[in-house]
Amino acid sequence: MTFNEIMETVGKAVDAAGVAAIVVGAVVATLLAVGALLRRRGQGREVYTLYRRRLGRSILLGLELLVAADIIRTVAITPTYESVGVLALIVLIRTFLSWSLELEISGRWPWQKEPEDDAPERAAATS
Repeated sequence: MTFNEIMETVGKAVDAAGVAAIVVGAVVATLLAVGALLRRRGQGREVYTLYRRRLGRSILLGLELLVAADIIRTVAITPTYESVGVLALIVLIRTFLSWSLELEISGRWPWQKEPEDDAPERAAATS
């Protein structure tokens, strides 16, 4: 097996892990939300908020893995100017999506610190 074949296989495996993270996260978030609604454990709005937060986190994790797979394949297999340019565009788009999701989930940009007084409430709401 050549180096390129190994890197292509690794890239595909990381791609699959990214897709799996999104799909499994969506299924788990949905099951937890349905379970909370059936048990009438929370208000519908609270369940919805937690559902969106969990779903957003799984999408963020999946996007990070998909970016990693693109980097592996581009840098290790075909480091041409064209492929690096395409990679830069893909990373730019996925980074924008990640930042947008982070803002939706937490209400702050990724580089902003979490407020000290809100941290215990947020930790309790996500568990």
